[in-house]
Amino acid sequence: MATMAKTRRRGTELAEAILRAAADELAEAGYPGLTMERVAQRAGTNKNAIYRRWPNRAALGVAAYRHLAADTLEPPDTGNLREDALALLRAINCGQTSPAARVLRGLLTGVGDEPELREQLHQQAAEGGTKPWLAIVERAVARGEARPGARHPRVATVALVLLRNEFLTRGLTTVDDAVLVELVDEVYLPLVGA
Repeated sequence: MATMAKTRRRGTELAEAILRAAADELAEAGYPGLTMERVAQRAGTNKNAIYRRWPNRAALGVAAYRHLAADTLEPPDTGNLREDALALLRAINCGQTSPAARVLRGLLTGVGDEPELREQLHQQAAEGGTKPWLAIVERAVARGEARPGARHPRVATVALVLLRNEFLTRGLTTVDDAVLVELVDEVYLPLVGA
């Protein structure tokens, strides 16, 4: 009995185990294959522990994606706006084949009949994408490379939006580097530059 008490997880530790298990299930089986039974088994708990925290598999899927995406992209700091923007775009471009990106695509398809959860996914993806761009623009403004008005999220993230457009309209998971250079040199720098 004393051994069970030591291994029994509660609170944050159990929630973390459940979210890791759900993220692993999403990465392996996608949203259609996500079941509370499989997550409970993988997490070493029971379904009741999951249902106490998340009312259904869609809510669990969104929470698992948030957990997976919590490691936000660190903004590069090369000392040059062009190089920072290119480095960030390149990292995002490579990240489209990451487990978090595959999970997000699967969830966006799978929770289509649940608008509130779909909105949460869109918001999470937008927030995760905005922070590094605002950071590189803020530093560029301080160095005199960017105009202060470029601090607006819609302006700061234009390159990201254009890259996402390439993914969506062309059905690609990665874009040629020449396209990234063009996005930065022909659109982004003229828009945000001082």
